[in-house]
Amino acid sequence: MEGATHEQAKPENDKDTRALEQSYLARGQAKRTEDLRDGLVAIRSMEIEVFTADKPVGVGALVTAQEGKRTIRFFLALHGGGSRLAQGSVQVVTPRSPLGEALIGKRVGDDCEVLTGGNRREFELVAIE
Repeated sequence: MEGATHEQAKPENDKDTRALEQSYLARGQAKRTEDLRDGLVAIRSMEIEVFTADKPVGVGALVTAQEGKRTIRFFLALHGGGSRLAQGSVQVVTPRSPLGEALIGKRVGDDCEVLTGGNRREFELVAIE
């Protein structure tokens, strides 16, 4: 926020919006920092469960799915959606995402269908750990 109130950020005329833009940027960065802190607390407090083939997908599950001939893996976490783990071979999804929402409650052998980016994707769950 200091940048928004710094002497060099003062408007030179009535069309100069640098200070306003800097305050918006600072507010966005502060919100992002707060979200990351909240996410870290959520991940640290996440209870680790042992998932078996007969147990439905829930938070903390590592899901292996078949999409056509391609095998893909998802880790269902409370935060960090879109991140990649294990040298990029595991995608983190959250229950709030369309994919995470579609996976919750599914079991090995179930089909899962989700619309992402305007594309319909179909998976078969082959393992839950």
